[in-house]
Amino acid sequence: MGVIMEQNQVNSNIIFGRNAVFEAVRSNREIDRLLVAHQNTSGSVAAIIAKCKEKGILIKEVPSSKLDFLCNNQNHQGVAAIIANFEYCSVQDILDAAKEKNHNPFIIICDEIEDPHNLGAIVRSAEAAGADGIIIPKRRAASVNATVAKSASGALEYMKIARVTNLVNEMEYLKKQGIWIFGADMGEPNWTKTDFTGPVAIVIGNEGKGIGRLVLEHCDQVVSLPMLGEINSLNASVAAGVLMYEVVRQRTLK
Repeated sequence: MGVIMEQNQVNSNIIFGRNAVFEAVRSNREIDRLLVAHQNTSGSVAAIIAKCKEKGILIKEVPSSKLDFLCNNQNHQGVAAIIANFEYCSVQDILDAAKEKNHNPFIIICDEIEDPHNLGAIVRSAEAAGADGIIIPKRRAASVNATVAKSASGALEYMKIARVTNLVNEMEYLKKQGIWIFGADMGEPNWTKTDFTGPVAIVIGNEGKGIGRLVLEHCDQVVSLPMLGEINSLNASVAAGVLMYEVVRQRTLK
């Protein structure tokens, strides 16, 4: 029974990697305990331990092999934190966050992104680009787990993520709030000719299939990047990052 619980923690109750753990502690995330590999308490790990002691978080030294197991043999850098489940927000929470910042909403919609590394990279780029939040579907898509947290490198602690039953319904709701929805898909390159300065949501499709038919039909406009080589598509998180920073560029110049 103990092993089953540990395996479940790999999916949703553990954050690992020095940046991800430090940001979780710094952002007041609810943390049950910190796990540190034996004889690995120097450098940035020492700063994490000090922060945990300051907050009264239980700290345990464990064999590196236990961290390997808990983190599914991914690169934990000698440190992990057992945490409460990630708290998703509502789409309205994302809109309210934009209102509090007094700027036009900037939202990323992920249509069936399956690779948690890709989702984590999108979270990291979205946070860096000042996006207000990310919307993901509940089915046929990666959810927030330890791999997402590690790939986001701490950005997960500062990004609102809504997990919804029906993307199309939420897109229609966003449109009623005056948000223009752009789907990243193949077509004539127009990414620098498209106006992103207003309230926008950018849809990023599945790694293999792209944006689903129904979701694409409910986008207001398709936005495309130039493909000058032999391949005809970019990694989902790379395409997302390029488009996010086009939004930043236009809004900065405005």
